[in-house]
Amino acid sequence: MAGDRDPRTGVDPRRIGGIPLRAFAPNAITALALCFGLTGVRFAIGEEWEKALAAVIFAGVLDGMDGRIARLLRAQSKFGAELDSLSDVIAFGVAPAMILFLWSLDDAPKFGWTAALALAVGCALRLARFNSRMDADVQPHKSAGFNTGIPAPAGAGLAFVPVYLWLSTGSDLFREWYVVMPWALGVAMLMISAIPTYSWSSIRLRRSWRLFALAGVGLLGAALVTAPWPTLLAICVFYVGLLPFGLASYAKVRRRG
Repeated sequence: MAGDRDPRTGVDPRRIGGIPLRAFAPNAITALALCFGLTGVRFAIGEEWEKALAAVIFAGVLDGMDGRIARLLRAQSKFGAELDSLSDVIAFGVAPAMILFLWSLDDAPKFGWTAALALAVGCALRLARFNSRMDADVQPHKSAGFNTGIPAPAGAGLAFVPVYLWLSTGSDLFREWYVVMPWALGVAMLMISAIPTYSWSSIRLRRSWRLFALAGVGLLGAALVTAPWPTLLAICVFYVGLLPFGLASYAKVRRRG
């Protein structure tokens, strides 16, 4: 109220040095995502691999929520953007790299740690590129509704494909370092690549498909509860299969533009 303002400056002293309460919720969710990512490393140290993967995956769910909640509450801030990037590097770069190293790459005679570092560094570089272009006037991929490279949470999910296969089949072949190392390096390259990939804003559902989509989401949730690792593996295969279609769709958009 006007009576609470300093008569000399016209500033409400209660607002000095504080942030609106509505900005607390998305930032708290981002901090939780960071904590869950690091908790995945803790589980990996104890060789509780299923819990380690679950922690990172849940961090991805939280990461998908914080930005939308911030926009819903009109609570976007520079602080929140910086915290989100820091959380993403740790939860989807450092944590998956550490988990894969402890699970498999530690057995490599050479370059196991280097491959793990490549995954973490690739995630950091991808986020640094994203932040550096945030205020750019020209962003061809973003303006067309596409991402540049695969997002950090998707990269973390793809990095765990050998673990999904191991948990689903019980075969130790998928735990061998010579299988995991090239896969981790490939995912790191996809994160820092310039290929256009689908984003949520580029997906449009026809009105006639909405009920089918809702039913599909329900069935997907049930599959994740009953058979999480084969379901996550199927999601990753589907996502990788979409990459060529993303390239073709972006090329079509560019031709129209």
